[in-house]
Amino acid sequence: MTNPANPADKDSAQNRREHRQRVLKGGTIITGIQNSEVSCTLRNQHEGGAELKIPLEARVPDRFLLYVSVDGVAYRCDVRWRRNDRIGVQFTGTEPKPKLHYG
Repeated sequence: MTNPANPADKDSAQNRREHRQRVLKGGTIITGIQNSEVSCTLRNQHEGGAELKIPLEARVPDRFLLYVSVDGVAYRCDVRWRRNDRIGVQFTGTEPKPKLHYG
């Protein structure tokens, strides 16, 4: 549902090329900096990417691995946009479960 007071919402919804399925999955952002991990929540997901909710104080690089335990997959991600506690990512590939991740 778009907000009529904010026409940008309508434009961004029309520009989406793929249907984004709403999900509520836990994930871990693995930054590669001294095996640093940031917990996050996937809010919606499609074949090419996802929207993540992250802690406001989290520092997330422009490229990282996103491990989603229920999928059993680590997605290589590029950040496409950032807004407050949300980031949109594009999946650029997958990897098996990272060896350094214990979750």
